[in-house]
Amino acid sequence: MERELALEFARVTEAAALTSARWVGLGDKEAADDAAVTAMRVMFDTVSIDGVVVIGEGEMDEAPMLFIGEKVGLGVPPQVDIAVDPLEGTNLVAKGLNGAIAVLASAPVGTLLHAPDIYMDKIAVGAECKGRVFLDAPVKENLRQVAKALDKSIREVTVVILDRERHQGIIEEVRSVGARIRLISDGDVSPAVAAAYENSGVDILMGIGGAPEGVITAAALKCMGGDFQARLCPEGENEIRRCHEMGIKDVRQLFKIDELVKSDDVIFVATGITDSYLLKGVRYVKGRAITHTIVMRSASGTIRFIEANHCLDKKPLFKDKRITLTME
Repeated sequence: MERELALEFARVTEAAALTSARWVGLGDKEAADDAAVTAMRVMFDTVSIDGVVVIGEGEMDEAPMLFIGEKVGLGVPPQVDIAVDPLEGTNLVAKGLNGAIAVLASAPVGTLLHAPDIYMDKIAVGAECKGRVFLDAPVKENLRQVAKALDKSIREVTVVILDRERHQGIIEEVRSVGARIRLISDGDVSPAVAAAYENSGVDILMGIGGAPEGVITAAALKCMGGDFQARLCPEGENEIRRCHEMGIKDVRQLFKIDELVKSDDVIFVATGITDSYLLKGVRYVKGRAITHTIVMRSASGTIRFIEANHCLDKKPLFKDKRITLTME
């Protein structure tokens, strides 16, 4: 993919972040999500790609836009798969909490796993720990390997885990060896990516979260040389059937990073909505808004942070009648 697309995709996530940030702390997660989805879809209309959404807002009958299978872009080459989460952390925005981002990943058509919207068991680490951790290994052994790879004591290793009852066993095992835990309420893409970034304060992510978010995370870690393993956790026959319909024959398959993201030509972009492990949230200063975005390309290994200063009254995006910005 052309490297110029990285900046074009940054404009897409910036738009989603700018619009959804207007709803931070207002208690309306649906409005915040709708604003992000609409803005992202509008901006895709300006991007020179022939894209198809493989991970998005749901099926065509469930989502008005950015649904799975929807074509996006100007309809010109390159042909690409698009995975999006216009607002990862709807509850975080509604409550004004840290960790919300607008995120997308792109790769050549047919190279991103079409993951159903079900649970997925995950483990994510950075480049130093690649090949050392395994989803099916005991928690204690994985933590020992991370500590060894990072030249730390286990007590200096920080594990991010979603704060859910289902993770009580993992939490107890982590604490039994003295490692540090950061429990998060929502949104596991940002901390998983942070595990691969030096000085983020995160060393490893473990536990069960959303499968679509897992593929997006794998795309980011592919760009960073990190490692990611996962297994789908279908609940009931309907979810198993959904996996089969999306081409996943073995629902208990252990997916390695190269099976989730088959290409070495991947772009990952995320913009902060509220402050997170890697990104600052949207800030407003005298009619302007400041955004903080991370842009990564696996082909070059380049990681860029973009701080953009937006003059809001000059942005055509904010004049689009499809986008709701306030409660008025």
